[in-house]
Amino acid sequence: MASLRKGVAVGALGGALVLMATACGSSGGGTGGGSGDGRAATTAAAPRPTVSAARIAIEPGNGATDVKPSGALKVSVASGRLTAVTVTGKDGKAVPGTVAADGLSWSPTGTLAVSGEYRVSARAADAAGVATTAESTFSTLTPQKEADPHDNVGNGQTYGVGMIVSLRFDRHVKDKAAVEQGVTFETSDHTVIKPHWFGDERVDFRPAEFWKPGAKVTVHYRLKSVEIAPGVYGGVDSDEPFTIGRSRVSTADVSTHRMTVVENGRTVDSVPFTAGKAGFDSWNGTMVIEEMDRKTRMSSNGVAGIRAGQEYDLDDVPHAMRLTDSGTYVHGNSWAGSAIGHSNASHGCIGVRDTRYGSDDTDAGHFYNNSLIGDVVTVVNSRGAKVGPDNGLSGWNLDWSAW
Repeated sequence: MASLRKGVAVGALGGALVLMATACGSSGGGTGGGSGDGRAATTAAAPRPTVSAARIAIEPGNGATDVKPSGALKVSVASGRLTAVTVTGKDGKAVPGTVAADGLSWSPTGTLAVSGEYRVSARAADAAGVATTAESTFSTLTPQKEADPHDNVGNGQTYGVGMIVSLRFDRHVKDKAAVEQGVTFETSDHTVIKPHWFGDERVDFRPAEFWKPGAKVTVHYRLKSVEIAPGVYGGVDSDEPFTIGRSRVSTADVSTHRMTVVENGRTVDSVPFTAGKAGFDSWNGTMVIEEMDRKTRMSSNGVAGIRAGQEYDLDDVPHAMRLTDSGTYVHGNSWAGSAIGHSNASHGCIGVRDTRYGSDDTDAGHFYNNSLIGDVVTVVNSRGAKVGPDNGLSGWNLDWSAW
């Protein structure tokens, strides 16, 4: 390997780059002979060392390719202390890092970028203060597999106070801590957000209590260079801002068949409804509107307990607001008749009075038009079980201490 600069000797040490450089300094003067005038000769001063005893090692080695963006970069020194380390990408931006307290090593504080090119410049000095420098270049790998993460947030959208950000991957996540470090929340009111994993492919984020109305939130995803599983990377770097709207929380009491709607702390409506009949009892617990469709298709396929002759397939159910992944909705209902407000006649949904194809002038139309994704709907006094925290955006049913 050719010398990187004049007066630098190069050698290999453990696959890393090791350099010993000549320091600048004057040479000692004086001769051992007598002077011309017969006076005794003076003793010459000892010459200052011209080669530093410090040896710098840079990992990965010079010219390395396909380097992992995390854990591979390190600068160390033997017989000396590091005095400066600079790592820059192809764009000229410096990579943040720290020198250890003993001055013997440097490492980056974060993850490098995939498909990047980097230059390392290091300087060290030995005990005598004689300096040496070293440089190296390398490139990071280009991922062959990515996890295709996707969430339920739209840029610039407005959501209700119960909104939970749900991030899902199409592959199992092995390094969950790395994913958590790669997702951060910026909030206008400094609300603390915590993650909770449901299995190996889904992580949800929420505050301890419902969001404050008007809060501005930005989710920062920095997962592109994060190895979430061996050989699999996060695949996305993006920022997603959204806003929390007014507070709107509805409580559906199955014992009275009335749903009380509270907006910004004030009761604004009391809506008659029908809930799940015996054998199809509605879930109890706090749920969140996760999807809204003016019309949707509902069928008995996959509904437990359906007997022959009870099958149904409706392709135009109006004002549909989905509450759970298992298929619970608040929706318009034109077929339950007098059951609405008096008895339970559905297969688990909260049915609100509507016309056959949906009208903005009905109870269901009013409820739909005043709702947002992220609004809260809590069902109480049903004979059904409590909804699971992973069923839709129902994480509010899990205590904060367990989140």
